[in-house]
Amino acid sequence: MAATTTATTIFSDLSKHSLSINSNPQIPHKAPLSLLPKTLQKPYLSQTTHKTHIAFSSKNPISDLVSTDKKSADDFSSYFDDDDEKPREECGVVGIYGDPEASRLCYLALHALQHRGQEGAGIVTVNDHKVLQSVTGVGLVSEVFNESKLDQLPGDLAIGHVRYSTAGSSMLKNVQPFVAGYRFGSVGVAHNGNLVNYMKLRAMLEDNGSIFNTSSDTEVVLHLIATSKTRPFFLRIVDACEKLEGAYSMVFLTEDKLVAVRDPYGFRPLVMGRRSNGAVVFASETCALDLIEATYEREVYPVVFGRSVYESRHVFGEILATEAPVDCDVVIAVPDSGVVAALGYAEKAGVPFQQGLIRSHYVGRTFIEPSQKIRDFGVKLKLSPVRRVLEGKRVVVVDDSIVRGTTSSKIVRLLKEAGAKEVHMRIASPPIIASCYYGVDTPSSEELISNRMSVEEIREFIGCDSLAFLPLDSLKKLLG
Repeated sequence: MAATTTATTIFSDLSKHSLSINSNPQIPHKAPLSLLPKTLQKPYLSQTTHKTHIAFSSKNPISDLVSTDKKSADDFSSYFDDDDEKPREECGVVGIYGDPEASRLCYLALHALQHRGQEGAGIVTVNDHKVLQSVTGVGLVSEVFNESKLDQLPGDLAIGHVRYSTAGSSMLKNVQPFVAGYRFGSVGVAHNGNLVNYMKLRAMLEDNGSIFNTSSDTEVVLHLIATSKTRPFFLRIVDACEKLEGAYSMVFLTEDKLVAVRDPYGFRPLVMGRRSNGAVVFASETCALDLIEATYEREVYPVVFGRSVYESRHVFGEILATEAPVDCDVVIAVPDSGVVAALGYAEKAGVPFQQGLIRSHYVGRTFIEPSQKIRDFGVKLKLSPVRRVLEGKRVVVVDDSIVRGTTSSKIVRLLKEAGAKEVHMRIASPPIIASCYYGVDTPSSEELISNRMSVEEIREFIGCDSLAFLPLDSLKKLLG
């Protein structure tokens, strides 16, 4: 039978260093915004003819045993330079409390979050002897785990992680969740985000005698917990998080507790759900809840947008159709990130949406390059234009962002070679002009095309007939 589950929500107001129980303070949502240069002020249009928040569950006293079983693997790298064209929502985390199939549910939830990271995956559970068992590996979830590996992970408590690295390289030792022993027992942690004061904290800890095993910023959190003077365990987490700066969502596991933590500004997503047997589930996105039949209850506070990502992207497309209209015959998307915004654009413009670009979902991590260089090979391998949709048409193509601009130029060339009469690009975000330090991995400012060029210059570089970005004022008005 599933363990009886109790959940208490604890919030820490880091600005006041105080702790209140079962309260929901109003947290200001003041994410830093870079000011846009005048050349990028609205309408961003160019065309040729014209506080720490902790959810806590407790069951039994802790012990001091720890056991790990890690799969050895070599480092790897991906060929696709084009993949670097998108900002990375690095890493996905999962926590399961109070379900006898915790490890298998965690495995399925990580499958649903695979898009958040493909470099490594891991699961930690607590077995009947109150020992933390760990299986981690380099690669996709389906490559790391099989039936025998999951059999090594019994218990009704589990945390899991899929990794895309920002701090640290793609080595097995950096694959999470991390498990460590300290004087009061053992703790596992899975982390999504970036700690901007990581190097400062690490230097301080090393000066005090701490020894680090990895190059990941997540290990700093474990050291802060171990060196904290507060009791009980969840207050150690609060004490550690008060020293952190940046963006983070984390799930912690001890021999009897699952603790979910989100940064004071809610930069990184973390949601809470519940299965029909009462088991509590935490995950980076609601898609993980859907797959394991958990009902969404709420975000781990704060609630930043108060609306689904799908709804927001759809509205972004509608705004683009209203503020940057153009005569066109068909609306298409750059799959998969531009699809929902393209649907919103098409609906508002009264123009049919069609699949003008088909994405291959079966491109592996390695492949044999052609002996003779083929132009735009990486893009052609992943995206196939549909000539019958494009030929002789005035096409609006919607994407979620332009980063360096190189992939966008290849896509425009691909569409025109397939017979598109005109190609008009609509971008469902404002121009990206600076790197993000709070958990979304972006290139340096010098590499960002919107930091170096005006919208008209970008349009010329990409080769499209018109280009428009989502106005920043409209984005701020929508999100509040």
